[in-house]
Amino acid sequence: MPVQDASDRPDVDLVVIGGGVNGTGVARDAALRGLRVALFERNDIAFGASGNSSGMIHGGPRYLTYDPDVTHTSCLDSGHIQRVAPHLLFRIPFLVPIHAGRLTASAALTGYDAFFDLYDEYQPLKHGKPHVRLTPDELRQLEPGLVSDAVGGVTFDEWGIDGARLCIGNVVDAIEHGAQVRVHTTITEVTRREDGRVTGVRYRDRLTGATGAVSSRVVVNATGAWAPLTSGLAGLEPKVARIRPGKGIHVFLDRRLTNYAVVATAIDGRQVFLLPWQNMSVLGTTDDDYYGDLDDVVATGDEVRYLTQAIERVFPAVKRARAIGTWGGVRPTLYAWGPNEDKLSREHEVVDHAQHGADGLYSMIGGKLASYRIFAEEMTDVVAQRLGNTSRSKTHVSPLPGGDETIDPLSLTEGERVDPMAALRLEYRHGSRALRVMERVARNPREARVVCECEPVLEAEVRYVVEHELASSVEDVSRRTRLGLGSCGGMRCAARCGALVAQMKDRSPESGRRDALRFVEWTRKRRLAAVGPEQARQEALALAHLRAEIGTEPGEDPS
Repeated sequence: MPVQDASDRPDVDLVVIGGGVNGTGVARDAALRGLRVALFERNDIAFGASGNSSGMIHGGPRYLTYDPDVTHTSCLDSGHIQRVAPHLLFRIPFLVPIHAGRLTASAALTGYDAFFDLYDEYQPLKHGKPHVRLTPDELRQLEPGLVSDAVGGVTFDEWGIDGARLCIGNVVDAIEHGAQVRVHTTITEVTRREDGRVTGVRYRDRLTGATGAVSSRVVVNATGAWAPLTSGLAGLEPKVARIRPGKGIHVFLDRRLTNYAVVATAIDGRQVFLLPWQNMSVLGTTDDDYYGDLDDVVATGDEVRYLTQAIERVFPAVKRARAIGTWGGVRPTLYAWGPNEDKLSREHEVVDHAQHGADGLYSMIGGKLASYRIFAEEMTDVVAQRLGNTSRSKTHVSPLPGGDETIDPLSLTEGERVDPMAALRLEYRHGSRALRVMERVARNPREARVVCECEPVLEAEVRYVVEHELASSVEDVSRRTRLGLGSCGGMRCAARCGALVAQMKDRSPESGRRDALRFVEWTRKRRLAAVGPEQARQEALALAHLRAEIGTEPGEDPS
């Protein structure tokens, strides 16, 4: 419904819709430039693809063959992200074995060697090491678990990251520079004047049901795979923000199997990988057109078998490892009819909807985690120019929260009151701001207790993310800390976390138990395609016991 401007001076300069890496990146960039910003996310920060990606800030050598600009942009931005968030990145060297049995195996090895000579030109941008051509003996020495039929291989360098923590860092910095952020709040309408110009948004809090409106001069649609639906809130046809959504799933294992990522070829010729990622191993990734529910992206058994089969052919030990779960997301790739999914461009595009009659509305289409910062800068440049703001982006030099200084994680053990592994993981997630978490322990030593032993996560960290990082449920805490994503799937920690969240949010103990049950059901749903039948039966029994304690029936919403 068209509305008139409430006043000559709207509530904010910019409304950002979407709490993924692009949306939080724009909110941060705009706030750093002095713009008044409001961000709305209907679920939680990093709920979509940003929190369910492969967890790499990588150049993407495969894009070099058909989209070299993406490789250049990704490598360039990788270097910037390392500068502003050094605590979040970790090096991942890749091995590409070339196997015998192919008539052109030797030629393929020479071809890979030459190809990575070209990729080496981009490595200085992201502080990567140049590739190395390996003999069969050198390959086996680096990774004895590989099958022994390789004629050689090559290495190349990439960087890993926790995508959810990257989003949290951006949104916290945006808040600290004046941005207003509402999570679990859905936009119900993008309001417009009679002449079509955008004037703001109407919203509804999904937890409380409260409604409201915010007037603004510009609205940015940064909702990723949801972008076509969001454009419809302004009365536009979905095709004006058209994407080709691609589902990617990952399987994670209970421990690190290698110190190197291993590239393998799946049955259809696609390249997949086994990745050492933080304190576990990851198999990834699929790339399939997706037509399902964007709020409920779950791996299937076929997808898990597809990845496992491919990795097993080059690294047989993967079958002996315990799969403890999956995650899945939907890539908002630029629309194209015809190409196979993994050949779609990973470029990004800013769509100005003035051409569609909605002046002041912009959509961010495409992109990837590795180049989010430069995409956000380009979007904010457009907004700043429109609003007459002449400030330049500082996001490539201004540290994200926790990235301002390096601290020794073992200094966080507080005279052996804190588990050393918990201290290491705490420093990884929060950088120098881990000291703020430890200040809680100094004031109340009981908060040094470990809530989640698999990760591990301290009570102080749970309380910190509720108080300072917008967490309001066990699932929110998990997204920020990885609580409950280890071998137990939350069975041993969700109840305790639910009680802490309920206490801090002034809710009843009963609501904390129901919150914990929702989380366990959520993790079980994501694990079901990967775990074996014995474990699935055991988890079903444990879940039935939890439901009986809380007093809900199977299929009944425990909220």
